[in-house]
Amino acid sequence: MSSIIVSDLEYAPPASEPLFFDVSFAVKPGEHAAIVGANGVGKSTILRILSGEIDADEGEFALGGSMLRMTQDVGMADPDQPLREMLIEVALPELRIAGRALVSAERAMASGADDGMGYAEALTMWGDLGGYELESQWAAAAARSVKTPIADFGERKVGELSGGERKRLVLELLLTAAPDILLLDEPDNYLDVPTRTWLEERIVGCASTILMVSHDRTLLERVADKIVVIEGSGCWVHGGSYRSYPEAREARQSQLGDALKRWNDEERRLYRHMKIMKQRAAVNFKNATKANAAETRWERFVKIGPPPPPVPDQHIHVNLRGADSARRVVALEGVSIDDLFFPFTDEVMFGERIGLIGPNGTGKTHLLRALQGDLEPTEGEIRFGPRTSVGTFTQVHHRPDFLGRTTGDIVLDRVGEEEKSRKHLARYGLADQFRQEFDTLSGGQKARLEILCLELEGHNVLLLDEPTDNLDIDSSEALERALDGFVGTVIAVSHDRTFLATMDRYVMIGDDGDVLALPDHELAMRALADPAAVRSLPQVKPLAQV
Repeated sequence: MSSIIVSDLEYAPPASEPLFFDVSFAVKPGEHAAIVGANGVGKSTILRILSGEIDADEGEFALGGSMLRMTQDVGMADPDQPLREMLIEVALPELRIAGRALVSAERAMASGADDGMGYAEALTMWGDLGGYELESQWAAAAARSVKTPIADFGERKVGELSGGERKRLVLELLLTAAPDILLLDEPDNYLDVPTRTWLEERIVGCASTILMVSHDRTLLERVADKIVVIEGSGCWVHGGSYRSYPEAREARQSQLGDALKRWNDEERRLYRHMKIMKQRAAVNFKNATKANAAETRWERFVKIGPPPPPVPDQHIHVNLRGADSARRVVALEGVSIDDLFFPFTDEVMFGERIGLIGPNGTGKTHLLRALQGDLEPTEGEIRFGPRTSVGTFTQVHHRPDFLGRTTGDIVLDRVGEEEKSRKHLARYGLADQFRQEFDTLSGGQKARLEILCLELEGHNVLLLDEPTDNLDIDSSEALERALDGFVGTVIAVSHDRTFLATMDRYVMIGDDGDVLALPDHELAMRALADPAAVRSLPQVKPLAQV
């Protein structure tokens, strides 16, 4: 049976308080469940425990059948790693061991440490276990998911593929292999909108039991049959889709509050009754038996303990103030970069929220870098209007100026006082990270710190590259509310369909290099799904001179 059963799981990082405890849930065969919760509560840690990467401190779990897992940073650690080695790591356990042995034997033979006998044995084992069939699956998956053909998986480097291509390639393999159980950690990160739609369709049609971590609200609504909620150092389960989860959580919080109030009222009633009976027993010893019974009843009730209180909500307060600038914020005249797209002309007006959309690899991030001044356009000119102050958010949190520094020091540079720094970090749920170095923060914590710095720097033009990719859902919603009240201009690259719905208009860069202006979210989503179908519509404006 391809079920997942987790009982009383507990885990604490070395020399730290427990990350979670008393985590129990079950995923039935064929169910597709999602783990949700704030950044840092241990969602990925649970998948690491279930995959055997780390051990739980307490509790037990059972997985029925074969299991494959995708980590959120698959293929991201070493850009010089051969693709073959990345793909070996997502194979079934026996093939994974044989593949590692084959790679090791090849290196030993190349260095002269092996006369070829070890390599021959490793090659035989690889073939006997189905390694050549697996290589055929790699080739088929690559043909569907990688733009440039791969002739040799041993020679082609991971870094030669975009982040989206790496994720798509691994997902193609895992979903095609259809093991009994799939553990997917943020499978949507780095995927463009069309590929996220493809992923949703593949998950819905997959017979495997799936347990995933994701912050993509649209994906969760469309694929999850069950929501496992990690909060309050424990967990609870919503047996429905994410679409009905917010209402279910609100009802649960209300019930917990009511149950705790009822328990407190009953404890006070039993205590008062015991006191009255004690007083009566002091006056008339005939009441002593009743007094003892009342005391026993009160003590037994207190020993069982109260029900859990409502879990404190995560309050993230983002306050992007901005400031006025010239009416025309930026003009782009005949701009092109490295032949990624045709030269196009457009202008951005004060207060606009513009979504830069399109498939992976079309040059959206390159255009954002050109707008921030880190990259010179190959053709054309970019001119900002007067009184503009540009702030940027980087997709991979590449901040050399933050490396080796604590969050407290980073914020202190911007506000000048330690007490104010602590208050600002607390607003972003980072109070406990005051003395923690930036390098050791989680992806979501780094994202929140970057957004806080943008707020404190007071820019009136924000260039955001995938701002919600590593944010938990509460933080994404807080950012969306803040941008709604921001006095300034926003240009954002995003594949988060819920976030994109908050933009005013869209600029789409297509695979063919064409650049289109799209006036609303519905048309933008249609264009991403089928560019040819919308290109001739009167409300679609070509920006490039093809």
